[in-house]
Amino acid sequence: MEVVPFAEEHLDAAAELLTARHEAHRRVFPQLPEADYRAEIAALLEQGATGAFTEGAYVLGKSGPVERWGPNIWVEAAGHAASDPERLRDVWAEAAAGWVEQGLRAHYALVPATDTSLLDAWFRLGFGAQHGHGLLEIPEREWPPGVREATEDDVEELVEIGPFLSRHQTRSPVFSSVAEQTPEEVRADVLDDFTRDDGVNLVYEMEGRIVGDFFVCPIELSNAHNSLARPPGAAFLGFAVTHPDVRGSGAGLALTDASFAWARARGYETMVTDWRETNLLSSRFWPRRGFRTTFLRLHRSIL
Repeated sequence: MEVVPFAEEHLDAAAELLTARHEAHRRVFPQLPEADYRAEIAALLEQGATGAFTEGAYVLGKSGPVERWGPNIWVEAAGHAASDPERLRDVWAEAAAGWVEQGLRAHYALVPATDTSLLDAWFRLGFGAQHGHGLLEIPEREWPPGVREATEDDVEELVEIGPFLSRHQTRSPVFSSVAEQTPEEVRADVLDDFTRDDGVNLVYEMEGRIVGDFFVCPIELSNAHNSLARPPGAAFLGFAVTHPDVRGSGAGLALTDASFAWARARGYETMVTDWRETNLLSSRFWPRRGFRTTFLRLHRSIL
């Protein structure tokens, strides 16, 4: 078996591999997009992706923002496929040698959660499940008591509750390296939300104070859900937080139902969200609400 650097001459063969993988994925999740698979791979090359190819497998990766991820390489949804998952290990091994030589030691890969053989190949390369993408067909829900749409009068309360999510994820067992948002950063995000007419902050009030906030918007506002991982026309539940003091009170359930009701009233049929697999709360909460895992973001840190 010969493994070579990925080049433009490999586009057609790689597109065949990606077509087979993604169409199998779409048979489970028909909401995922159809695509010009050759164009998806060609776009990665145009964005500076590098990788490796052999008959039956390829991998392509490119770097994301260093200030957020450190020296990194990302294998996006269109950046890998294999007719024999074992060969995926060979092409990654070849490509990773070059990436690590460049100092790129934080590696990420977005892998279909339904492809157990492919996941196994990545796991046996030392990757672990870091993040889940979930999708559901939005159920009908009545608007729950205690939930309303936020107004600009709520900005300071939203600034107060906003950092609880990032704060929670710096702790065990997530140990996220993403710094907790400052009040100024949260305020800027909240104020930006109010400039949009296609998204909403839904808040839950208890005893006269806001104790939960969910933000729902079009999937097109998500950076993480892109390319083959972006169901067209979906609603995106992009942020969800409840005050630690009210967990288990039903605030999260009410906000979830309100998110479904708000999205259905605007014609959405599908909703997408995501969570850290190591976040014990969210990785249990969202699947129990009906979200099925479409992709897993895998991670390996090479020390």
